[in-house]
Amino acid sequence: MSTNPFTGLRWIWMNGRLVDFEKATVHVLAHALHYGSGVFEGIRCYTTPEGPAVFRLDDHLRRLERSAKTYRMPIPYDREELTEAILELIAANDLDACYIRPLVFRGFGHMGVNPLPAPVETVVAVWNWGKYLGEEGQRVGVDVCVSSWRRGSPGTIPMLAKATANYYAAQLIRMEAVINGYSEGLALDSHGNLSEGSGENVFLVQDGTLLTPPLSASILPGITRHTVITLAAEMGIPVREEVIPRGALHICDEMFLTGTAVEITPIRSIDRIPVGTGEVGPITHRIQSEFFAVVTGQIPDRYGWLTHVPARVAQVAT
Repeated sequence: MSTNPFTGLRWIWMNGRLVDFEKATVHVLAHALHYGSGVFEGIRCYTTPEGPAVFRLDDHLRRLERSAKTYRMPIPYDREELTEAILELIAANDLDACYIRPLVFRGFGHMGVNPLPAPVETVVAVWNWGKYLGEEGQRVGVDVCVSSWRRGSPGTIPMLAKATANYYAAQLIRMEAVINGYSEGLALDSHGNLSEGSGENVFLVQDGTLLTPPLSASILPGITRHTVITLAAEMGIPVREEVIPRGALHICDEMFLTGTAVEITPIRSIDRIPVGTGEVGPITHRIQSEFFAVVTGQIPDRYGWLTHVPARVAQVAT
């Protein structure tokens, strides 16, 4: 059985229509390829008792719009059109669960640092993507390190935007961690306090309270992060957004990563020092269980977070 997540995919949504997967290409002189001029989202569709459902689709598309606005990149399609495109694409590829990648970027037509003359293109891709840090990692926790690379200062690049260029730093953080035998790296901000992982937000548990860095710590305002804060409050677990010094990482009781790709993944050690007992803690376990019950439709969708994919055959443009 192939482990290629793209096996069997037939379609990509590209600039307003479904295009054959193999033909969804861009020019080598596309502005984004040379200057990183793009914004994107990561979204998941889950299998539920009522069929495939996309988690917090509207919130993700709203953040995509805000990211594009920051970079003066007008999206040629409104939120309703992108919603329809995503649902159509999932149906066309006959997927029950998948990862969804909307991407807005500057295409071919102009070179040079100034991106404004370059045309804006929009694509959406879907693929099968399992547990980002592995099934075992999500079950028993992962080993992470504090990276030597720091997140950019908010005055250098807008960290609140989910821009492709921001992930150059993320690549350095992740590569350093993997080469040194860790699953993931955690970055500090420009002041030396905790920021986030290469592509995840971070939560600590100390004396029964959830702690997470504030937006001023050069983090992306994660939608899964917001989900955890919402669920924790509902479950009676105190949450504080506050500056977290590096030293707090080694003395907390529990720690976990959040994000669309990583979902809720416990951290069992940091810099080879066990987090708490080195096992998944009770609060992490409670939040993880509640999260998966919500996204898979095992409990009522009390926040309206699930957008169900219509059970119909997509009209494929050729």
